[in-house]
Amino acid sequence: MGRDLAIDLGTANVLVYRQGAGIVFDEPSLVALHASNGRVLAAGADAARMIAGDGGNVLAMRPLRDGTMTEYDVTAQMLEVVLRKVGLGRLSRPRVLACVPSLSSAVERRAIEEAVQAAGARHVTLVEEPLAAAIGAGLPVHEPVGSLIVDIGGGRSEMAVVSMGGVVEGRSVRLGGYDLDAALREHLRTTYGVAIGERAAEELKVAIGSAFPRGGERRAIVIGREVASGNTVEVELGEDELRAAMAVPIRGIVEAARATLAEAPPELTHDVLDTGMFLTGGGSLLRGLDMLLAQECEVPVHVTEDPLRTVAIGAGRMLEHLDDYRSAFQLVRRR
Repeated sequence: MGRDLAIDLGTANVLVYRQGAGIVFDEPSLVALHASNGRVLAAGADAARMIAGDGGNVLAMRPLRDGTMTEYDVTAQMLEVVLRKVGLGRLSRPRVLACVPSLSSAVERRAIEEAVQAAGARHVTLVEEPLAAAIGAGLPVHEPVGSLIVDIGGGRSEMAVVSMGGVVEGRSVRLGGYDLDAALREHLRTTYGVAIGERAAEELKVAIGSAFPRGGERRAIVIGREVASGNTVEVELGEDELRAAMAVPIRGIVEAARATLAEAPPELTHDVLDTGMFLTGGGSLLRGLDMLLAQECEVPVHVTEDPLRTVAIGAGRMLEHLDDYRSAFQLVRRR
């Protein structure tokens, strides 16, 4: 078993693929900080447990937002903890392949490199997330045919037409699963005067959220706090109401996918009309999103076999076959 790693630094989860072993870490992008000195005490699932059982001396933080770092030092400490959890210490000095959003600036990409190196990596190679997702989905990225991949993450969605080992046309929008949750929270506050937390909004979305009407309407009850009185109240919501509440961020994702397809070279667009669009990322699990995209983009839509891990799986395949994919490591200019 090798020591080299591929890392998918997502807004919601960090996934680590270890050479020869597959995915060895898949936990929340969450850290527990000491309240007085800001030191990272735990990361991932350990951090979630520590925060849940703490009496006030521990603070929670997500150091990644929209797929980019908001806190460099905290991210580096988090990655150091992650490397230890997968059995690699500073003396191991692994080579790391890190996935980055295609909208990342040169400064953001450099910050990711430096944070991974500070955590203990000997050498860091960056690869665009859409290309890793396409490889993880098993698409023929090396062949002279076009494939459209749409990766909907927690804080960002990536769309790309890939062909001949690279990204030919693509977009990256700062919209994802967290934006759907935020839209639901805002709807509850403005319509009913009720505040709910992030977890309650996500659970509501998972329970009855949808992007496309399918006949019949499921309903759910959410418990929140009435803003005016502070009292705990229950609100019953229907599937149609939730779909309307999430319409704006969903529309943004759909329009970006349409634009990506429309601006790709015609010969590659023709390929996509035959093979279809491939959805991955946690946001792809929203009911009816595949049907909405199929209707709006007029192409067949397929959800990948393991959408939550597709990017990490693809990055792992690149790690295992570095020579085959070396030409893909040069990041291209993005809009």
